[in-house]
Amino acid sequence: MTTRIEDRFRDLQAEGRPALVTFVMAGDPDHATALDIVKALPAAGADIIELGMPFSDPMADGPAIQKAGLRALTAGETLRKTLSLVRDFRSGDEKTPIILMGYFNPIYIYGVEAFVADALEAGVDGLIVVDLPPEMDEELCLPALNAGLNFIRLATPTTDDKRLPAVLKNTSGFVYYVSITGITGAAAPDAGKVAAAVGRIKGHTDLPVCVGFGVRTGEQAHEIGKAADGVVVGSALVGAVEASLDDGRATDRTVAAVTAVVAELAAGVRSARLAKA
Repeated sequence: MTTRIEDRFRDLQAEGRPALVTFVMAGDPDHATALDIVKALPAAGADIIELGMPFSDPMADGPAIQKAGLRALTAGETLRKTLSLVRDFRSGDEKTPIILMGYFNPIYIYGVEAFVADALEAGVDGLIVVDLPPEMDEELCLPALNAGLNFIRLATPTTDDKRLPAVLKNTSGFVYYVSITGITGAAAPDAGKVAAAVGRIKGHTDLPVCVGFGVRTGEQAHEIGKAADGVVVGSALVGAVEASLDDGRATDRTVAAVTAVVAELAAGVRSARLAKA
């Protein structure tokens, strides 16, 4: 039995185009608005949704995503509420894959067994937990895989051919290639270097390779999408949320601000298919 993530990449491969993977923070700027944003993403052009799990010490996140997490925590978002958000999204969308992305601490506090069961029940398809290396697979990766969740691992520019097999060993769904060294949103990726890295990773795995960190515009998404199986965008979307707020609160512009950015990115990703033809 395949997952929604695997089904989506199979369908996109048949279309001959890469995926647009969009990241937004659960509960940002408040739970209800975040749900409205997530519900609007597929129609705007998102193929896969990454939903951030707010955490107080997000060591890999740049300023935009750090602030989004803080806004969500201040508004009362919890991991249970995030699962509820997924459940509410699923009531109207059974096909779009949802991935929870974040850090292990909230999951550990929740309880791994309970979290995996509740995530599956809510309609989660995969996990990205950035601070769990392969050496700790027994903590969460293996229980998640055994339950039917995809576990997506990060590869970086410093992940050499000696390390890569360990990173890929229990990875499923896709490989997330971090295109720059450093935190999210810190710099723009070099399309030539990304293409070479994607080719190298594909020499070790048949999984799709998605590229993120630093992609902000439709033009960048177009260039990255020429080589990658998916383009991941996060900081640009949470930045659009922030720019739409009035004294930290959602406005009637908030959802539209995000979907406008997604539409531009989607156009860039889809035009990458034409570039390959």
